[in-house]
Amino acid sequence: MTSRFSNVTTGPPIEVFALNKAFLDDPNAQKVNLGVGAYRTDECKPWVLPVVRKTEQSMASNESLNHEYLPVLGLDTFSTAATRMLLGQDSKAIAEGRAFGIQTLSGTGSLRMAAEFLGRILKYKTFYYSVPTWENHNLIFVNAGFTEPRTYRYWKPETRGLDFEGMIEDLRNAPENSVIILHACAHNPTGVDPTPDQWKLIADVVEEKKLFPLFDCAYQGFASGDLEKDAFAVRYFVERGFELAGCQSFAKNFGLYNERAGNLTVVVNDASTIAPSKSQLTLLVRGMYSNPPNHGARVISTVLNTPELCDEWKGCIKTMAERIIAMRKGLRERLEKLGTPGTWNHITDQIGMFSYTGLQQKHVDMLVNDYHIYLLKSGRINMCGLTSHNIDYVANAIFETVSKIGLESSL
Repeated sequence: MTSRFSNVTTGPPIEVFALNKAFLDDPNAQKVNLGVGAYRTDECKPWVLPVVRKTEQSMASNESLNHEYLPVLGLDTFSTAATRMLLGQDSKAIAEGRAFGIQTLSGTGSLRMAAEFLGRILKYKTFYYSVPTWENHNLIFVNAGFTEPRTYRYWKPETRGLDFEGMIEDLRNAPENSVIILHACAHNPTGVDPTPDQWKLIADVVEEKKLFPLFDCAYQGFASGDLEKDAFAVRYFVERGFELAGCQSFAKNFGLYNERAGNLTVVVNDASTIAPSKSQLTLLVRGMYSNPPNHGARVISTVLNTPELCDEWKGCIKTMAERIIAMRKGLRERLEKLGTPGTWNHITDQIGMFSYTGLQQKHVDMLVNDYHIYLLKSGRINMCGLTSHNIDYVANAIFETVSKIGLESSL
């Protein structure tokens, strides 16, 4: 009997997961994984934040907690705290009842719920994402029904920095009522963020062209170690009076990668629109996954709503941010000391977990094949993959690779 599935073709591999598998399968003792998108300690181990462990232990012994279903829109104490974390304790939008949050399946789920709501309910069809961007942005919005994906310039290879002029020109050319995906901080994959003054000019164009800003907020606190600093862009747009969405992930800043705890923050200009908006989001969630998981949201809610635990958590994110900053400084210093061709100041100019090194695919291929150093074809590396034990090896491998192959002017 002929199979009904015989016409199913094999889909392309997801690069970051394929890279990680290749790393795990490699028996070489000196192998280094710079591709994984998660925090690692200086021993290259996952880190369960002590405040998370403490909170989980307390939850496990609390017999008043159970495993009943959450409401469709999630744990309210979590969403309220997450929204406050993003918009600020003294947010005017919160005080005026113009902001709300719903629990989602981490940042990916938040983006998908935002896309579903913007596309199906508000009837947006065009969305813009940066070049480059996190690879999932396009897939999420297209799968949610957006029919006009477009891009705006962001990375400038010649300077290994922001192509601000190109970005502004592309946003000015965007049709009205386009959704603009903006990275709140620690742009993935480049690590390059606009300055506060540049954010103000971006807001001018978004307002002028009547665009809808959607912020991907995956790294608040994790980027710089400062929750307030990392939320500047979102809060500035809110202060300017924009209606917007903020898609929050707690995978990185709480280390809760597999708990899928996220929040969709929505800011509106008319509080009377919140109830019908929530009703539509309820129907969307019901038809997709019915209601979200409890554990991660309960941990985060407990921490954010308990001052002493929240202070301890802030110390944890500062520890993670400082380690990343130290690895940036260490790699740049070693590359420059070795006399590696090119300039490497962009390593420390960038922020957050990822660095867009400027290495081209030919360099990447050599690093993988000859040195067993695994990184994405784009040259993006996770700074957490560097440790005090392997940073000299990695720097020397980059020096030898670039010296042997050479650089193109576009690096």
